[in-house]
Amino acid sequence: MNLSSTVLQAPRFRLLTDDQLEEIYCAAREILRRTGVDVLEPQARELLRAAGVSFDGVRARISPHLIDWAVRTAPSRVVLCDSRNGKPSMYLEGTRAYYGTGSDTMATYDLYSGKRRSPVKTDVANAARLADALPHIDFVMSMGIPHDVPGEITDLHNFETMVLNTSKPIIATAWNEDNLKDIVEMAELVAGGEEALRLNPFIIMYSEPISPLQLALEPTQKILYMASKGLPVICGTGKVGGATAPVTIAGALAQGTAESLAGVLVAQLTREGSPVIFGGERLHMDMSTTLSCYGAPEFMMSVAANAEMATYLGLPSWCYAGCSDAKSFDQQAAAEATMMSFLAGLSGGNLNHDVGYLEAGLTSSLEALVASNETIGALKRILGGIKVSAETLALDVIDQVGPGGEFLSSTHTLKNFRKDWLPTISDRGTFEAWEQGGQRPLGLRANEVAREILETHPAPSLPQPVVKGLSQTLERATFRLA
Repeated sequence: MNLSSTVLQAPRFRLLTDDQLEEIYCAAREILRRTGVDVLEPQARELLRAAGVSFDGVRARISPHLIDWAVRTAPSRVVLCDSRNGKPSMYLEGTRAYYGTGSDTMATYDLYSGKRRSPVKTDVANAARLADALPHIDFVMSMGIPHDVPGEITDLHNFETMVLNTSKPIIATAWNEDNLKDIVEMAELVAGGEEALRLNPFIIMYSEPISPLQLALEPTQKILYMASKGLPVICGTGKVGGATAPVTIAGALAQGTAESLAGVLVAQLTREGSPVIFGGERLHMDMSTTLSCYGAPEFMMSVAANAEMATYLGLPSWCYAGCSDAKSFDQQAAAEATMMSFLAGLSGGNLNHDVGYLEAGLTSSLEALVASNETIGALKRILGGIKVSAETLALDVIDQVGPGGEFLSSTHTLKNFRKDWLPTISDRGTFEAWEQGGQRPLGLRANEVAREILETHPAPSLPQPVVKGLSQTLERATFRLA
């Protein structure tokens, strides 16, 4: 026995072999070579032409060697920082798993009345501040489209609200190029300038091509602008199997990989080494309802396969977690959200978003966010693996206690038991204690925790000139609407 070393093996889940992943990657490159992709943004077409891509109108047919070059050039590691001090908080690389909320839902559950209603700006603030306090939620997206601000600039209001209420990294959405520039300007103001934001980014911009195989105008403008700034951008896809992509998981993954890599190529042609996040998963459509399903095992498999493809390519990945098709936070919601979170983490997904989503992304729930924070904490403990060393094997302790002894009074137990994961809302007590405590279900306990946090957790402060500058950007955007 070699007791002088420490062996740690984190658990992993694999759906696809390396040979299968290579086959899918080859298929994606063949799609781009043979079928091509429509590029609807003029600047992107010029960049591609300059790189030797042939066009038939707006249809670009891309040689495999260009895709290989883009994959090699794109960084395998993207670091996201705390917005208040610029310190690294997420390392998007390999199989490191991070979790965050979803964005832009059309409805939310009121934490106090329990009613489903349209979101307002306060809801976005509450979700961001709650996520700021929850230890296992690593990044924030806007949990709702507020109905009490002008619709054309809800994205700007969302970003301002999030950055005022959390110091955690933010994944932002932008409706158009003008709004995108305003959001980046606000982020630069918070970070301390353009160079400070580029060196210590706390923001990622979401971009999504239109499936099948279209680099549409506004999503491509986001890629171009973020790449020109040296800031990270998600080249994700939102295809639906059987509708905007093949119904088969392998076929949809091949198409999604092609769409995402076309965006990666545009980013690298804009600025070599520009940080990008790969995303090629496929939503599942229930043919009996024509609705996209977040709780379908096929969707979960697609998310896992996308994470494996990203790891195979050496690119950070964009995945899903903590979401459900349930219409309220109930047993179905808890089961589906937990399965999704575990599968994403065990598959090595890096940016796992949509925690707190219900109704396939139409509704947000703060109770679901709190409950998922608990299960994600347990998952992170599992992903930490089992440490095998002289200390953990405890041979001397076992020898000292001997047959028939007990370990409760051992200093080894005292030293190590606090390393175990402990729940915050799950009940481990006796039936009698649960009964005497009012038989409170998990959803009620999650609601109570969310309320307590919102009543006691202060938003991380920003200097007053920065707060004023954010407000002035919003005022200018509002004036632009007139």
